[in-house]
Amino acid sequence: MVNRPRILLTNDDGVWAKGIRELIEVMQLFGDVTVVAPELAQSSKSNAITTSEPLRAKLIEEEEGLKVYSTNGTPVDCVKMALDVLLEDRPDFVISGINHGSNAAVSILYSGTMGAAIEGCIHGIPSVGFSLCDYAADADFSKAKSCIVKIFQQIATNGITPGTCLNINIPQGTPIGFKICRQALGKWVEEFDHRTDPTGKDYYWLTGHFKNFEPDATDTDIRALEEGYVAIVPVTIDMTAYAEMELLEKWNF
Repeated sequence: MVNRPRILLTNDDGVWAKGIRELIEVMQLFGDVTVVAPELAQSSKSNAITTSEPLRAKLIEEEEGLKVYSTNGTPVDCVKMALDVLLEDRPDFVISGINHGSNAAVSILYSGTMGAAIEGCIHGIPSVGFSLCDYAADADFSKAKSCIVKIFQQIATNGITPGTCLNINIPQGTPIGFKICRQALGKWVEEFDHRTDPTGKDYYWLTGHFKNFEPDATDTDIRALEEGYVAIVPVTIDMTAYAEMELLEKWNF
């Protein structure tokens, strides 16, 4: 019997989110799947880990070729627990998502979905984060699933360079193709909604919108999504600014 690849799935929307349930269906086409995901939504947790309280994992589903665990931790906690505690064998792939909403541009720095993918990459495992540009809880993932099949086939065949993972964002509707692109330059402009509670104390809800600093650039993930393409951005875990090193060498200490 041919050994099927071992695939670890996680997300930041929670173990019961529609996106990860759809992802399970796709990944079961390719291998044996273990899901380790937060019991509750953990969006915008980035690379956060839990150190102030004990972590717990609960096996909530099991059938041939599939195990599903829920944890009280962050997405990165989920990957760490899977690799150190829950899995008997090292997975061949770490797949995070399908996130409800875009993780393009600077959102990668805040994304729990990509935090989990980056953690897999740190451990030397080919890792990918998938996001659909639709925040609805009942979003239509059918077209996204077709894209993921095509992308995973390429990953399984060609691999991913060690130290690199992929941030993949999929537009709503039917994508017109795939584009390899770079992360757009921009930032989230925070707008705090100021309110007052019944005791007269102030509180705030963080809202905001993304501001693209290079709207005319044609090689970014934001532009690709606007034009209806699946945006594929290779991400490195080495954050060294090598060009800046040359400039710093000229400093006089």
